[in-house]
Amino acid sequence: MARGVSAWVFAGLIWLVTFSAQAAECPAWSKERLSRESQALAEQVKRWDTAYHEEGVTLIDDALYDQTVERLATWQRCLGGEHNHQPLPRVTRSSGTLDHPAAQRGLNKADDDGVRRFTSRRNDLWIQPKVDGVAITLRYADGELVEAVSRGDGERGQDWTSRARQLPAIPNYLPEPISAVLQGELYWRLSQHIQSRSPTSGARGAVAGAMMQSSPESATLERVGLFIWDWPDGPTAMAERLTRLTALGFDTADYTYPLDDRRDAAYWRDTWFNGPLPFATDGVVIKQAERPGVRRWSSSPPEWAIAWKYPAQQALAEVRGIEFRVGRTGRVTPLVWLNPVQLEGRRISRVSLGSLERWESLDIRPGDQVAITLAGLTIPQLTEVVWHTQERSPLTPPSPQRYHLLSCFEVTPGCESQLLARLTYLGEQLGMQGVGEGTWQALMDAGVVTQLLGWLAVEPHQLQQAYGIGEVTAAALSEQFQAARLAPYAAWLNALGMPPGGNARLGDWYTLAGYSREEWQAVPGVGPVRAEALVAFFSHPEIQKMARTLNEAGVAGF
Repeated sequence: MARGVSAWVFAGLIWLVTFSAQAAECPAWSKERLSRESQALAEQVKRWDTAYHEEGVTLIDDALYDQTVERLATWQRCLGGEHNHQPLPRVTRSSGTLDHPAAQRGLNKADDDGVRRFTSRRNDLWIQPKVDGVAITLRYADGELVEAVSRGDGERGQDWTSRARQLPAIPNYLPEPISAVLQGELYWRLSQHIQSRSPTSGARGAVAGAMMQSSPESATLERVGLFIWDWPDGPTAMAERLTRLTALGFDTADYTYPLDDRRDAAYWRDTWFNGPLPFATDGVVIKQAERPGVRRWSSSPPEWAIAWKYPAQQALAEVRGIEFRVGRTGRVTPLVWLNPVQLEGRRISRVSLGSLERWESLDIRPGDQVAITLAGLTIPQLTEVVWHTQERSPLTPPSPQRYHLLSCFEVTPGCESQLLARLTYLGEQLGMQGVGEGTWQALMDAGVVTQLLGWLAVEPHQLQQAYGIGEVTAAALSEQFQAARLAPYAAWLNALGMPPGGNARLGDWYTLAGYSREEWQAVPGVGPVRAEALVAFFSHPEIQKMARTLNEAGVAGF
């Protein structure tokens, strides 16, 4: 259940900076700050562009890149001509030393409707997986590899010939003494990779790293595979091209299929998205067999091929704030609150980082741009920080040393979050129906419940002091509170937070409270550490005080 505004103030452990809820709107920063942040983001985009066009290395996922550029454009529109802001020029060409013998052509991206239009107007269509790697052009003369060029800007790229000759996947000599220009993708070999389950494999970055290392190990070079997706000066007919490529030792035909009524583009896209492949993919490529001669090629997207990307598996999100939530056992978990984004049909506004250590390593602050994905298509995860804002908001997370299994049984400064978690867990253990975190939060906000067992003595009219609780709801809550008194003794021990192992030998409270460390260790499944925790639990003054309260309330076992 979502918390109200008062809950945020009450918790006191969340830091928020006001941003617009929609990426298309301007951030609520001063013009001076927006100018600084825009310049810094433009510099980051320039570094990505330079790496892509100059070195053939993709440093960021295509979808995240597109969303970042869109965000930058929005910020620059927000600035207009104010504060002498001049948008930085984009790097769109390579200064590489080699011309492509045939232009490396980018592809237009199509949605479902675009694919239907494209396929309905053309015949002899074929489909391939869009391998997620690093593009390369290979030129063979009389069967010998004489040149390898990175994609660069599509017309010029870096000379990768020496490194290509080291890769086992690239033959230095073809089985036939032919001259040919081959275009393909260098990819990171994966075992039974299923794209829908593992959208962020890091495969492209691994290939880029292997190509840029000065002296990669042989094991690294062997992990780089090659998929030839086109032969610009090869046979005109697709079937013949595939047959010849197979004879030359390439597996292009294994992943290139004709489209028909039985197996259309949607069939293959779904098959490759959810089935095992030896490489990462980010969509499919649909192309017609007939295409113009290589001399007419340019780096502009062709009319005879399109890319149909998979559903967005990553979204760029802006950090709105960081909440440090203390759980029932005292574990501090950072929650990252986001300006809401849509992913796989879901609206995502927050994501857990799992541990304080991970937050410290990522150093996430309000305003940062982060990548969000869905693990198993259900659980939101933050995979990386795409860009750090220049102005870093100071944050002071709670000290992990302050919180533990025996802290925060009542409301004191800094204890609200752990007490709320304790009350929520208690309600679950005692079988309270319709009493969740939101109910406990409302009762805490109103000062009606300020201790773990404070609800035992609350009257119905007091419950109505809490926001959203009327006469009917108060009566229902009172019934649940009364019924909880009759819960089994074992359930009560769990509700109070007894460490695991105590239920292995149930006796009444005073019997268990008298156990020594040695007696606890004699219980099956209880070792020295757990025995120490059980002794600490039963001897803790707050726990003993609650046991007396339960005894006076007539709860069995106490």
